[in-house]
Parts: sequence; structure tokens; C-alpha cells
Amino acid sequence: MMPFANSIYTANMNPQQQVWFHAEYERARKDEVAGVLFAFFLGMFGVHHFYLRRNGLGVLYLLFFWTGITAILGFIECFFMPGRVREYNAAQAAYIASHIAPTAVLRCAACGAPIEPDAVFCFNCGGAIAGSAPFRPQAAG
Repeated sequence: MMPFANSIYTANMNPQQQVWFHAEYERARKDEVAGVLFAFFLGMFGVHHFYLRRNGLGVLYLLFFWTGITAILGFIECFFMPGRVREYNAAQAAYIASHIAPTAVLRCAACGAPIEPDAVFCFNCGGAIAGSAPFRPQAAG
């Protein structure tokens, strides 16, 4: 089963958008085991930072690998890598989802304030919201 089959990222997507999301996510996601192995075996060179696109830290590790301090830090960071990879993957999923299906916000026609989809009255101006006219969907932003 796909990791985000019934998640907040794909809840408002049609089936075609869900397939597109999963294809893009599988291409962008990183593996936790690979991150741990990079930190453990190549952590002194900062490879685990390059793996998560943290290039500034990777370059810093490359500059100071000869001191031995980065080897110690790489060993310590191998215990934190699963959480960092999960954070990276969640950020990638949110980014992909926001570009595939941007959410539409319902707005009151009278005042322009955002309203809930099932609201009967606008909370801002108190205007009645009928099923036909007073609100119009607009792009979020």
C-alpha cells in the first residue's frame, strides 16, 4: 500500500491527481536506511547532509573532515537520521501536494472573507449564503 493513500496530502485530489502525487513523491522521497548508512560510514565527509540536500552542512563537513570531529558527529547523527529523513519526506509530500492540487477557498461575495463550505451565514458580515450565488471559490493565497 502506498504511504499516503488516505492522507491529508491526497484527501482533496481526484484519482488522477493521486497517481501523479504518488509518482512524484516516490521520485523525491529519501530512504531512512540509506540515510543512516550514509551517516554511519560516510558521515565524516558529510554525505548524509548532501543526501538530504543540506549542502551547506555537507560542505562544512568536507572542509573539516581531516580534524576527526566530523567522524564523531557523523556517528552521533546516524541516530537522528530516521527522524530527519521523515521530516524531509513530509516536506516533499506537502510541496508536491500543494503544486498538484492547490486548495480553493470559499469567500463571501459581499465582504470577501473566507467561509466554511457548509456555512449558512458569513461570520464576518453576517450575510446569508445561499447555495447559488453569494460565495465564489478563489485560489488560496
